[in-house]
Amino acid sequence: MTSGKTLWLWLLAFFLLCFNLATVLQPRFQAIEKTNRQSNNFFVLLLGDSSRIFANDFFIKADVYYHSGYYPTIFDNKSAFETPHIAEDTGAVASHNHGEETDFMGPPRDWLDAFGRHFIPNRHTHLDEGGPTDDLSKSSQVREILPWLDLSSKLDPENVKTYLVMAYWLRNKLNQVSAAEQVLHEGLRYNQGNPQLLFELGRIYEEDYHEPDRARSIWEAALRMWGQEQPGVPLSERLKPSNENFDDWFIFDQLQQHLAHLEKEAGNYDAAIAHLRQAQRVSSKPEDLQKQIDELEKEASRH
Repeated sequence: MTSGKTLWLWLLAFFLLCFNLATVLQPRFQAIEKTNRQSNNFFVLLLGDSSRIFANDFFIKADVYYHSGYYPTIFDNKSAFETPHIAEDTGAVASHNHGEETDFMGPPRDWLDAFGRHFIPNRHTHLDEGGPTDDLSKSSQVREILPWLDLSSKLDPENVKTYLVMAYWLRNKLNQVSAAEQVLHEGLRYNQGNPQLLFELGRIYEEDYHEPDRARSIWEAALRMWGQEQPGVPLSERLKPSNENFDDWFIFDQLQQHLAHLEKEAGNYDAAIAHLRQAQRVSSKPEDLQKQIDELEKEASRH
C-alpha cells in the first residue's frame, strides 16, 4: 500500500515539474521562434531596429502617391491623416483621423503663399478613383503603390497593417484574390494568429470564395486569438471603449458583426443575436445594433 502511495506522489511531483517547466520554457521558445523568423529576413539583419523607420517611411510614401502628392508636410495639420487612408479604406484598421482631409494646409498666409499653391498638388484625390484627372480608366494605377508596400513589409514584417493594405487593394481593386490570400499567409507567418490578418483572410473566404463555413471558422479562431493577446488584462477592461483600447476593440467589433451576419444568413438567429450583443459592448452606436437585434428577434419568432 505504501509503495502505491509513493508511486502516485512521484507521478504527481513529475506532473508538477513538467507543468512548471512548460510555463517557464514556452515564452522562451516563442521568443526564439520569433528571433529565428526575423533572422531569415535580410533587411532586418542588415538594418536592425532602424528597418522599422524605413518601413514606415515607405508606407507613408505609398499613401502620398495614392493622393497624387496632395499630402501634409511636417508643418501642416495632420489630424486627418493620423491613419493613412490606404489603411483606413480597408475597413480592417481602426481610424484615428479627425477633421477635413482638404484643410490640412489652412488658409494662405499671404499672397505669395496663395500664388505658390498653384504649382503644387492642391486637390484631394484618390488614385483608385482616377487620381487628379478623374479618369476612372486609370484607376488600375493603384498597382503602383504595391512595390512601396511590399518593400515596407520586408523592412518590418511584424507590421500587420502593411499586409492588410496590400491584401485589400489586391483583391478589391486589382481582382487578384489568390495573391491577396498569399500576402495574408505571409503576414501570418511573421505574426502568428494575428486577429486582424485572420479577419481579412475570413473576408476573402466569405466575400470572394463564398465559403461561409470556412470564414466562420477563421473568424472564430481570430476571436480566440484576440482573447489570448493580453491574458493579464480582465475582459471587462479590454472591452471598455476608450482611446487607449480603440484599436483593440475595433477588431473585436468587426469580428462579432461579421459573424453575426454569417449566422443570420444561415438562419441561426440566436447565434447572430449573441454576436451582436457582444459587439454592443464596444460599439460607438449600440442603438443601431439594437435595431438589428430587434429585427432578428422578430424574425426568429416567425420561425
